[in-house]
Amino acid sequence: MSGITLVCPDCAALNRVPEERLADAPRCGACHKPLFSAQPLAVDEVRLAKHVTHDGIPVLVDVWANWCGPCRTMAPQFAQAATLLEPRVRLLKLDADAAPQTMSRYGIRSIPSLLLFSSGRLVAQQAGAMAAGQIAQWVNQSLSR
Repeated sequence: MSGITLVCPDCAALNRVPEERLADAPRCGACHKPLFSAQPLAVDEVRLAKHVTHDGIPVLVDVWANWCGPCRTMAPQFAQAATLLEPRVRLLKLDADAAPQTMSRYGIRSIPSLLLFSSGRLVAQQAGAMAAGQIAQWVNQSLSR
């Protein structure tokens, strides 16, 4: 069976979805919950690794912290970007304070920071708060390179 592999945001089961059915609100075969919610998914480092490794679509990660003013300002913009980018891109939120390995691995020195993965590898990285339209434009430009 061909298709795109998607990690379920609820149960982490792997699902195969035909590419032409991505926009049809696919559901998990294991827990039957939606595979997309038009909202970023909060993850820890383990879940982040699973999405980066197994999702067959690009993965956009907002590395943020609750105490960070610019992060709180960008949060609704990142949520709005999910409505612009899903189901072509999976949007995740990673708490910087709970992700020291990720911070070190990608040399993140300031937050908010965006990490864009495609086919399991980092393809673009950007620090600083952005509006939803800017986020979507940056993702689209980065993926077209």
